[in-house]
Amino acid sequence: MTIEIGVTVSPAMEGLVDYAVEAERLGATCVWMAEFWGYDALTPLGLLAHATSRIRLGTAIVQLGTRTPAMLAMSAMTLQHLSGGRFVLGVGTSGPQVMEGWHGVSFAKPLTRTRETIEIIHMITAGERLAYEGDVYRVPLPGGQGKALRSAAPPTNVPIYVASLGPANLRLTGALADGWIGNSFFCETAGIFLDEIAAGAAAAGRTLADIDLTVSVSCEFTDDPEEAGRRHAEGYAFTFGAMGSASTNFYNQAFERQGFGPAVANVQRLWLAGDREAAKRAVPAEIGLRTNLIGSDAQIRDRLRQYRDCGVNTLRVNPIGDTLDAHLEGLGRLLDISREL
Repeated sequence: MTIEIGVTVSPAMEGLVDYAVEAERLGATCVWMAEFWGYDALTPLGLLAHATSRIRLGTAIVQLGTRTPAMLAMSAMTLQHLSGGRFVLGVGTSGPQVMEGWHGVSFAKPLTRTRETIEIIHMITAGERLAYEGDVYRVPLPGGQGKALRSAAPPTNVPIYVASLGPANLRLTGALADGWIGNSFFCETAGIFLDEIAAGAAAAGRTLADIDLTVSVSCEFTDDPEEAGRRHAEGYAFTFGAMGSASTNFYNQAFERQGFGPAVANVQRLWLAGDREAAKRAVPAEIGLRTNLIGSDAQIRDRLRQYRDCGVNTLRVNPIGDTLDAHLEGLGRLLDISREL
């Protein structure tokens, strides 16, 4: 099995279009756009659809609940049309801090919201008349003046990938999704994630081979991997301390299941107490090293082989660099190594 190399980008990235065009030329197979609480993920992909011709264009991720399922289906079909069939809809529930603190949308029933959104999008993109009765969504609105409609756009295949970390959401991914938007992932403990996805797939009459397993990594070529690993680890202090509420942080729970519970809890405690520097220092360097591609060509080649051998199909890569040229140099170097596997 080969492993594909894609790139992660953001709308504010300097030289975004040039980077995507050059990444396509170098041989990257996909580009992934994120959204948080600043720019959205869908709009810039329309720009990249015009500038590129072969590379797949995905969201990693669109936050569920920020758009109605029908609006999300409309945007996905639009981008699929504009890109000539290259669009991938990556979705996720985000967390209560973003959903309730930024969007003013209840975070209740995230798994149900995910399942119902996927089912509604499947109905719309298949050209079915939309009549859906769920726990979160009921369309048409009961007691209203609307009636069930069919999309005015022709049926369109839109692959749906799900970002999931918890066991129940991983099983849902295995049952319904075309791909997995993975992060917080160690090759050494891959089964914590992949066994749940496989169980969900089996329950739905599928196998793990039916699902594109993608994982997010940064890539840094260096002669001092320990220093780089320490630096990358410190970046997780924000993840453990601020990405979620004090009681609900899916990243922390994922690392706890991989053996880092006490360390992560300590980082969160320090962050919430306002001691950000101590929180950074408290993140184990091992986390920075294991969740990224760091080191010499040989070390990165070995790590790529580990990702491939544990079943990962695609890496969503952020090549470390201060300039566009540095990003592209790192990407080209990584792609050359990946072709040797």
